[in-house]
Amino acid sequence: MKITVGVVGLGLIGASFCKAYKANEPEAVVYGWNRTESVVQMAKMQGVIDDALTDQNLSSCDLVILSLYPEASLKWMEDHRAFFKKGGIVTDACGTKRYICEKAFPIAEEEGFTFVGCHPMAGTHFSGMAHSKADMYEGAPMVIVPPRFDDMGIIDKIKELFAPCGFGSFHLAHADEHDQMIAFTSQMPHLISNAYIKSPNSRNHTGFSAGSYKDMTRVAWLNPVMWTQLFLENKDHLIFEIDNLQKELQKYKDALVNDDADGLIGLLDEGRKIKEEVDGV
Repeated sequence: MKITVGVVGLGLIGASFCKAYKANEPEAVVYGWNRTESVVQMAKMQGVIDDALTDQNLSSCDLVILSLYPEASLKWMEDHRAFFKKGGIVTDACGTKRYICEKAFPIAEEEGFTFVGCHPMAGTHFSGMAHSKADMYEGAPMVIVPPRFDDMGIIDKIKELFAPCGFGSFHLAHADEHDQMIAFTSQMPHLISNAYIKSPNSRNHTGFSAGSYKDMTRVAWLNPVMWTQLFLENKDHLIFEIDNLQKELQKYKDALVNDDADGLIGLLDEGRKIKEEVDGV
């Protein structure tokens, strides 16, 4: 498939997109932009991209992937809105969707290209191009937030354009639905993990911890600036999840304070059954 791709932001996510196209689509031309010019030069030297993404070649890109923080992605789109290919596709890889989609959909319509909100459900706790890899997205889910849900042509086009990345599934969602679910599946685990590691016992855990500790603390190692922006943009859904968790934790605490063995058994069994129901045995 002959395709020209522009990737804005050559960190972990953006550079992994570049590597996927270069590894799996021989006819792909990949341009890259990064705030730090030396990263672009390094990416070109390493064969991660073919050349720098400029206003001149932006208009030749069939697909542009914005891989910056949400506010920066939107600003980049606004600053370059007149240079996108007419009829082309512009997507993002941001962790929230309401903020960027609300503003990006009308910009795209005014300028004659199509914006589709996207969220690749993949990544690591590392950051930067050095940790990017061509198989980052193989088998991973991709959430799509299209401007319209009655145009399957856009959906089919997105699947075709992302085919070299190897996504395992594509899921349609409205922007608010996406953000509601992400508050539960992604943002809360990061927040809980980050709070959990603040226990005064954390510095003395060596020799007393195994898989449970590792699972619980894996995502405590995060990018504070990025996650702060994502948390604030989605604070209504995140606050709902925090309130619900606090309510549930209070039940466990009350059972312990009252030496209520039967109550504690009931709470633990309830959680076990819900896990079994939603995720299988």
